Amino acid sequence: MSGGVDSSVTAKLLADKDYDLSAVFMRNWDTRDESGSDHGCEWEKDWEDVRRVCRVLDIPCKMVDLSREYWTRVFEPSLKFWESGITPNPDVWCNKEVKFGVLLDRLTEDPGLSNTPWLATGHYANKDWKYHNGVSRPRLLRPRDVTKDQTYYLSSVPERSLSRALFPLGSIKKIEVRELAVKWNLPTAARQESMGICFVGEKRKFHDFISQYIPPKPGPIIDLETGLQVGEHTGPWNFTIGQGAKVKGLKEKTFVVKKDIPKNIIYVVPGTDHPALYAQSLTIRDWTWIWADSPPIELMHPGGLKARMKFRHVMSDTGCSVYSDNDCIRIDFDEPQKAVAPGQVATVYVEDWCLGCGTIVNVA
Repeated sequence: MSGGVDSSVTAKLLADKDYDLSAVFMRNWDTRDESGSDHGCEWEKDWEDVRRVCRVLDIPCKMVDLSREYWTRVFEPSLKFWESGITPNPDVWCNKEVKFGVLLDRLTEDPGLSNTPWLATGHYANKDWKYHNGVSRPRLLRPRDVTKDQTYYLSSVPERSLSRALFPLGSIKKIEVRELAVKWNLPTAARQESMGICFVGEKRKFHDFISQYIPPKPGPIIDLETGLQVGEHTGPWNFTIGQGAKVKGLKEKTFVVKKDIPKNIIYVVPGTDHPALYAQSLTIRDWTWIWADSPPIELMHPGGLKARMKFRHVMSDTGCSVYSDNDCIRIDFDEPQKAVAPGQVATVYVEDWCLGCGTIVNVA
């Protein structure tokens, strides 16, 4: 449980069934690393909301401190990506490494649990089982509420962890979740939805946060068309491909189109639909199929695997062809796509079935 309305309603749905049920709250971020004090920090408020809901539902709850594991498995790798000018996705890594990794392992080893535990979350996702070569295997599927689909964030969760996951909100729409929370008088019914990277929070800007860990590295902002310098930046990690560059004094808004990391240059182009902002294909490394031993045989066909894909959580999926290219995966878009950035996670679907994901390393 996170302290939000989604996990609160999830807990209520399970509490109404015949489960040996308990709640666990993950503390992933230690604010003492930043301020020297934990007093009044966000996790305390979240933990109190979890306890309030659990008191109403009459279920036990406990907090598990995973801040050290989060730091080494999620935050430090993210810092290295940002420092090298690449755009990571810490939330995807967190689900694989922490929530469905360390936490699930901890619960499995808990001597107080008599049976192997299942882990239920408030993610908007579905799961079913399909026979493959005589074995029943779990499939990660999109939820009923496609506007809240969170399978993108779950696409790196391995099969062994997915097999022990429950997603009770998969058949419920977000508006219905709110209505149920009000109907059941849950303490979190009116709580606002959290947005943004979890360790940055909602009350501060990314630039202010990241400057505590990476020193400024000033460099030029150059117009790709003219080759002229139009501004100066304080570090390439403050920019993502496709975002507004916010260069003052120009007649037209400019957008980031490329980052030359060795030379510490940010390139921009004018207008939101400049051709240089679009890509036709991408190359992915460290690709992980959820069914790791059974990649689609169509990858080796001349026409590739016909699929849908996303390279951001907040986007409509787009048609593509997927190919196995030596040690990498290559994806060719059916139509050019805007603002694709190295470091982003690419996720592939066949209809509603999420097959897996990988990290984008090259865009063409």
